[in-house]
Amino acid sequence: MEARFLGIGELVEAPSVAVVVDVMRAFTVAAWAFAQGAEEIVLAGSLDEALELKARHPEWVALKDGPPAPGFDMVNSPGMLRSVDLGGRTVVHKTTAGTVGALAVKEASLVLCAGFVVAGATARVLRARECESVTFVVTGEGGRAEEDLACAQYIARRVTEAEVDATEFLRRAGGSRAAAELAEGVRRGVHPDDVGLCLELDRFPFAMVGRLEESSLLVIRPCAVP
Repeated sequence: MEARFLGIGELVEAPSVAVVVDVMRAFTVAAWAFAQGAEEIVLAGSLDEALELKARHPEWVALKDGPPAPGFDMVNSPGMLRSVDLGGRTVVHKTTAGTVGALAVKEASLVLCAGFVVAGATARVLRARECESVTFVVTGEGGRAEEDLACAQYIARRVTEAEVDATEFLRRAGGSRAAAELAEGVRRGVHPDDVGLCLELDRFPFAMVGRLEESSLLVIRPCAVP
């Protein structure tokens, strides 16, 4: 498998297969939302779009980065989300990096959203589909976020190698700028357990597949992987 690791700004055209990585915290949060019963996640291109979708569908749950804000139900924190019952609900998600990266490759034939919590399942999907070329979108810090790059490289290794030691990849992620900012309270809307939850390897057995719906919305759903 040929793997490319690109930042959002480096994407020239939609790749055939894209794995969009946001460890801290968009796609860790998305995985937790599914674990808490969410049926689907709609990715919004802006805060205004998220609020418009919420206004049209009051029963949906709207999430955003940063501190709480009017119109939004929750913030982008796995630690806060893990105690919420989302059974059968649709979640509207808008973040500064992860959702932007996924929308940038929405025309790809296969879009997978990933973090360490679904790394193994994501690798199994790529292996099962015998993908020859995969573009890993490193969403944070203009493509330089160490936690996202480490996760992307780990998943790529898992596709082609039977045994991969995750220790060094997790160490890099845990020592990243994003991890420090979350731990030190630089970012708003943070739970003390967020960093630890983002570094839980293979917490969930499903992958997360994004599909462009007829409404032109990119919708993520969990995909069970044997």
